[in-house]
Formats: sequence, C-alpha cells, structure tokens
Amino acid sequence: MSLTLFDVKVAVSIKTINLNNHLININDSLASKGSKLRIEQRGCKLNIRGPLPCKTFPGEVKTQRISLGLPTNAEGLKQATKLLELINLQLEHKQFNWQNWSEKATQSSNPKPITAIEEAVDLFKINFFEDTTRSKLKASKLSNWTSAYKPYLRRVIEKAKNENLNLNKSLLVKVLLSYSENSRSRQQCGTALKAFAKYLSIDLPEDWKKIACGYGLHLAKYRQLPSDNLIIETSKLIPNPKWKLVYGLIAAYGLRNHEAFFCDLSCLKKDKDRILRVFHNTKTGEHQVWPFHPSWVDLFELDKLGEDISLLPNICNDLSKTTLQQVGRRVSEQFRRYKLPITPYNLRHAWAIRTIHVGLPDTVSARMMGHSVSIHTRTYHHWITRRDQQKAVDQALSKNSFDKEKQKR
Repeated sequence: MSLTLFDVKVAVSIKTINLNNHLININDSLASKGSKLRIEQRGCKLNIRGPLPCKTFPGEVKTQRISLGLPTNAEGLKQATKLLELINLQLEHKQFNWQNWSEKATQSSNPKPITAIEEAVDLFKINFFEDTTRSKLKASKLSNWTSAYKPYLRRVIEKAKNENLNLNKSLLVKVLLSYSENSRSRQQCGTALKAFAKYLSIDLPEDWKKIACGYGLHLAKYRQLPSDNLIIETSKLIPNPKWKLVYGLIAAYGLRNHEAFFCDLSCLKKDKDRILRVFHNTKTGEHQVWPFHPSWVDLFELDKLGEDISLLPNICNDLSKTTLQQVGRRVSEQFRRYKLPITPYNLRHAWAIRTIHVGLPDTVSARMMGHSVSIHTRTYHHWITRRDQQKAVDQALSKNSFDKEKQKR
C-alpha cells in the first residue's frame, strides 16, 4: 500500500508533536532539579537558553543562547541534555568559558560533542551517584566508584593527555589494552569503560567482552591455592592475636578483606549456630555464610569474638570517614607486613574450592560469597567441571559394577 501526501504530512505532524512533548518533559525535569537553563528549538536546530555570564562583562549574568547545531530529533535532544548538564557543571565550578561554546565549536562535525574528557568524567560521576538502579547505599556506591571506576577513568584522562587523543572508541580500546590480558584489572576496566561509553553513547567494538576477557576462568584455573595444612601453619606466623582472628575469619568463612569488620559476630558464641551474617553496607550487601571447615571456628578460637568484638584490630569502620576499599587495604597491608605466604583472596578462593569438593550446590556457594552464580561458575570453572565429571564417572562405574553383579547371579 502506497502512502499519500496526506499520510506523510500526518506522520510528520505526529512525530513533531511527540518531539515537542519530549522537549517539554526534559525542560520540566531540568526545572525540578533547579536548573535555570532550558533547551529550545529554533527552526530545525536545538539551542540552550538561559542566564549565562555576559561576554562583554563576565561579572554580569544575562539571558543568552548557545547554538548547538544539533538536529531536532530524539538523538539531538539526548546530546543537548548532556551538554546542558555539562554547562551547569561548569557554571557551578566557575569554569564556564564562551570560547568552548562558540558556534564553530558546538557545530563541529565530530558526532560526540563532549570532548573535554575531565568534564565528561565529572558528569559520568554525577550520573553514577544519582543512578537509582545501583545500590542505594552511599558507602557502597562510594567504595564501588573508588575501586572499580575511578582508577580506570583516570587512566583514560592520562592517556588522552599523554598521546593527544580525543574521547572516542579508539581511546577506550587503547586504555583497555594497557592492562595485562586475563588480569582482574583488565576485567574491571572493561566493565567501567563499558558503562562510561554507554553514558556518552560511544559505540564499542562488538568483541569488547572478548577483548576485556575476565580473570576468573583463566587465572583461577592456574592459581596456586594453599592447602588446608598450609593455611593452618601460616596462622602460626601471625604474632598479633587480633590479626590472627581476622585471618581465621577469612579462612573459615571465605570473607572479603573488609567483610571481617562488617559482620555480626554474636553467632560465634559456643551456644550459637555459627552462621555469620555479613552486613548490608558491604560490597554486595547482606548475606549469610557457613564455615568450611566448621571445626576451624574452634581451631582459630573465633568463639572469643562472639563474646568480645573488641578483640579485632582497632580499625575505623565508620563509612562516613572511610571506605570499604580502605578497610580492605589495611588487611592486605597487614598480611604483607607479616610476610605471609598467603593473600586474603587466596584464603577466600580456597574456601570456595572447599565448598565445591564437599558438593555444596553452586547457587548456594555463590550466595554465601556474595556474588552471582555466573561469576562463581566462571571463576571456579575448572574445579566445578572436574567435580561434575567425577560425579558422572563415579555414577557410571557404580552402575557398571551393579550390572556385572547382576550378570553373575
């Protein structure tokens, strides 16, 4: 069926009405957030209009326009909104400069108008903390930003400055490749830059996930994990009884470094169930953990903590004054100070392998470790595969043996 000229005009009118409604909604949202700037349509292009520093007398403010050269469509509105957020940020920090917003600069053929990388990172940071889909806990968000985003975005800025590069797909790939293949840092960098690129509408390579190959499957497969005997003997090398208890908690419960200081220890009393509850303000929120081996609670004298939590080292865990990352770093530093042959994360991995050997379901182990089943399966793929194969072999041998006995009869 062919369209008439009337059909085309109606379709265009409907599209125009939808865009106008979208523009009204955007401006209403800006007003509700306290912004005095607005996006306006002039002909087929978009502008930003509102109180801005006077070009002639910078100390004064008057209503002016910034020509963006963006088309009046959904993508243009999306880019205009980001540019308006950037202008608000510059105004707030008294960094607004008309030279950066000349008609020539804003109408550049570059499809990504946000080229000031430091400012783009600042905008992304604001969006990160305002994003309601992420954890609502401020301490958790701060720790996540500090450890999993900030280092990699800082490297984006450094590489761009050192090599005079623009903010685009090529730069992000270069930053990712600057980390060792199969390393944990490269995996985290891939995750951080993917979120950054999505925010800026930068299309990443289709094989981004492959380039950012995770550390789990590869490194965990070859990781030299400590035996139970080595874990027990290593605890004897710790001269400070308080840090020996921290070591015991991580070994028996497979905790993350910081979690030893953010859990309910009352369960460790002699008459309690000894099921540890990790608090909600940790990296992955509240979860319960069982000890493997259960006998290690007594071996490492963890029941003392059930009676007196002050037996732990005196570390600040007030998240208004510190971060989860800083608490975790203190633990790692202490392990190195005592020159222990085992890292905290090797204790955690060893706990996970123990649960696999005893046949604990992967979904249960993953929940106790405070991560997803997919991460658990990827990280411990080698041991899980071996367990499942061994189970199948044992069942096959058992069946075969039963059949032979049947034949003899």
